[in-house]
Amino acid sequence: MNLKKTITATEFKKNLGKYLDYVIDNHEVVITKNGKKAVRLSPYITDIERYLTVKEEALDYQYQGKKVSYEEFMEIYEKTELRMEYINGEIILLSSPSTFHQEISGKLHLIFAEYLKDKKCKVFYAPFDVHFFKPDFKDPDVMQPDLLIACDTEGTVNEKGRYMGTPTLVVEILSPSTRSKDMVDKLNTYMLSGVKEFWIADRQKKIMLVYKFEDRKIEEFSTYKGHDTLQSYYFEGLSVNLREIFDL
Repeated sequence: MNLKKTITATEFKKNLGKYLDYVIDNHEVVITKNGKKAVRLSPYITDIERYLTVKEEALDYQYQGKKVSYEEFMEIYEKTELRMEYINGEIILLSSPSTFHQEISGKLHLIFAEYLKDKKCKVFYAPFDVHFFKPDFKDPDVMQPDLLIACDTEGTVNEKGRYMGTPTLVVEILSPSTRSKDMVDKLNTYMLSGVKEFWIADRQKKIMLVYKFEDRKIEEFSTYKGHDTLQSYYFEGLSVNLREIFDL
């Protein structure tokens, strides 16, 4: 379930079609009457979908937030099909991305791929595991950035085909469930591990935040909105028109 909205019975009657569409889009509506919660509307799911949901919630209970060693995480990761990350010694389960998330990711990937033609660097998109090593930490964080540009793929891919280098640029596309993690925990990991540039795409506010890291500290920071054109700090000539990304 993505979002929950609370409305009055009068509001629901006036905008029945609007709120039915809202629920169909996998959201939830709570209807109040005389100031008290009276009815909850949620998307219809089939028996098999209900089974899969219960199964997923059981796995959430088993793994989500569990504190484990890096070795234990890798052992769990090798045996499951779940998408998961390992941040500060804790397992974080990843949900399936929304259509809006995928649209933004796809547009950015096309821009990156076009820019990187005939260049050494390469663009990758999730799910793509990256091990981020922070100074003074024994174990790395293992994360799946939504998009990344890596310029060190030569000599940093191990015998299992895993990329073990440090990306130059990383992009995260915010969702309600990942907002605080992306803007705090991941920003800190990317900065400390040697990433040069970090983009955050916020579809809800239709803005993009860009951080330039230097010596594992924030060197510069910019906010782009409206019809602005984002300019990369590190990659000369790499630009993104926000109007195209957010369909403004």
